[in-house]
Amino acid sequence: MKYDVCVIGAGIAGLTAAALIAKRGLSVAVVDKNYMPGGSCGVFKRGEATFDYGSSMLYGWGETGFNPHRFIMNALEEPISMIKHDLLYCVVFDGRRIPFHGDLERFAAELGDIFPSERKHILRFYHDLKTIYHHVMVETPTYTSPEETDPKEGLKSLLRHPISYFRFLSFLNMSAETLLKRYFKDPAIFRFFDKLTSTYCYTTVKETPAILAAIMFIDNHVGGSYYPAGSTLQLPGRLEKSIEAHGGTMILEKEVVRIVFREDTPCGVELNDGTIIEADDIVNAGSVWNFYGRLAKGHADPKLVAWAEKLEPTYPSVMLYALVDAIAIPTGTLPVEMLVGNPALIDETEITVYVTSIDDHTVAPKGTHVIMAIGPSFLKWDRTDRKGYTAMKAAEKARLLGVLERRFPGISTHVRFAEVGTPATIERYCLKRDGAVAGPKQRLGQHMFKRQHIRGEWKNLFHCGESTVMGTGTPAVSTSGLSAANAILRKRGLKPFKYDPAQPNHVTIVPHPFLPEDQFKDESPLKRETMRRASRCLFCEHPTCADHSVFDVRGMNRRIAVENFLGARALLAGLPANEIERSSFLAKCEEHCVRKSTGSLPVAISAIVAALSTMTTMQEEQA
Repeated sequence: MKYDVCVIGAGIAGLTAAALIAKRGLSVAVVDKNYMPGGSCGVFKRGEATFDYGSSMLYGWGETGFNPHRFIMNALEEPISMIKHDLLYCVVFDGRRIPFHGDLERFAAELGDIFPSERKHILRFYHDLKTIYHHVMVETPTYTSPEETDPKEGLKSLLRHPISYFRFLSFLNMSAETLLKRYFKDPAIFRFFDKLTSTYCYTTVKETPAILAAIMFIDNHVGGSYYPAGSTLQLPGRLEKSIEAHGGTMILEKEVVRIVFREDTPCGVELNDGTIIEADDIVNAGSVWNFYGRLAKGHADPKLVAWAEKLEPTYPSVMLYALVDAIAIPTGTLPVEMLVGNPALIDETEITVYVTSIDDHTVAPKGTHVIMAIGPSFLKWDRTDRKGYTAMKAAEKARLLGVLERRFPGISTHVRFAEVGTPATIERYCLKRDGAVAGPKQRLGQHMFKRQHIRGEWKNLFHCGESTVMGTGTPAVSTSGLSAANAILRKRGLKPFKYDPAQPNHVTIVPHPFLPEDQFKDESPLKRETMRRASRCLFCEHPTCADHSVFDVRGMNRRIAVENFLGARALLAGLPANEIERSSFLAKCEEHCVRKSTGSLPVAISAIVAALSTMTTMQEEQA
């Protein structure tokens, strides 16, 4: 198999790079070890409940500010519906609930009520940063990793607001603490900002580069936070849809074990089944440690290998997934709340809680809420000791529910389901070393240009993802994916993707709560019913309905749920050609559907396949 480009990893960065490359007509293959694309952005199901297993609060979708997600979906001409939260989130700090308003002046004024001795300094601090942010980020939008920025375009922006740009650039090698000391003296407010930087990039103000903090402190108020209508399945699913619509190939459940070299130049990748995929250009969308420690082992510069090994990771994380009675979550709770246990330091009593079902009613059964809580874990998790590992998970589940009790008294008595994801889980599924959910820590000394760059050691090797200059978070990794795509396009003499104010909009902001009846309501009756049927699929990790290497039922249903009918129809090739044999095969699939084993109706696989076949016939007739 030979492609123009091979992308290693189907996280948001890799999918973004692949979708944009395919959009320009290049042949592209995306390889990922998991059966669903998305990396840390995606879902799993338990009965009628849908849980985000990672990314759950998405930035970068606003009409102004740093909005790479909106830019990318518009560039791909790929429609997506997003729910905008009324508030960014709420921080429960030292017994006080601090709501983060979109109105920055209101937020600053209310923060002044909590820290009265710093009131005027708070107003000045946010005013100064907002001015810089507006001049640098809003007036001249750019969606490029800094090392890939066109010097001519950068100069134009600098000349427009030289003072703001020079102030902004002066933050490059300064700590956020140093910046804060220019304004504040109260130690308590430094502890407050510690919690903000630890949420945004897993670092304290002493560690955080001021250039990152300055953007983060303002951007999320300006752009706001969002959730994909219908769950985070939508974001990777829509990117995959665009890849397949433009002739790209998704190779899932296959792991790249090494990059193949010919005359000391990358020429392809080898999969864990021995298959060789050749490609003219390669994009590594995985971690810096996996790249140097495994994929390019024996070929990379030893100095870079040693450098990568010395990079400090973010702390490991643990997640609690729970389905609770709706009564356990009081009215007024926000979809995202950060619970600070110890204002003086980061410890295991600090968690961020996501209750996505507050704004999206499609992800939880009526009368319930789904919860995902994430926080640091400093335990040693050994999956080889099955008995000990299971006991640790049970203890951690009880501990995390205890932490939630501080904010939601009595919640433990309303739990219908609860499950823990450990750092070992994160490493197993996402290849994140030791469960470091955000990759290399974005601290001074290993920030910005001291991280992995888009262009690798070889002219045909590129990088994107959280190990690169842009760092962690879906807007950042999307920008790195866009930058990798543009680097390849420029190399090939093709048109890169740039900001165009006249670009048509394909992002729809829908009101909340988003209801089950709102899903797919704009589709034709046939498509709407087919999408609703497909959405009942549990996307089982170990499906019982069919051998997915022959007929990928879950892959078909997952694609249909995000309107990727083209990708879903391609999977029908695995079915028997004979109509009688096909009907018998599909009947057996339904008979073995895991839903049936729980007393529920099986997914209507036969009807879904029939609808796909009908749509194909209708398209052929129209053509």
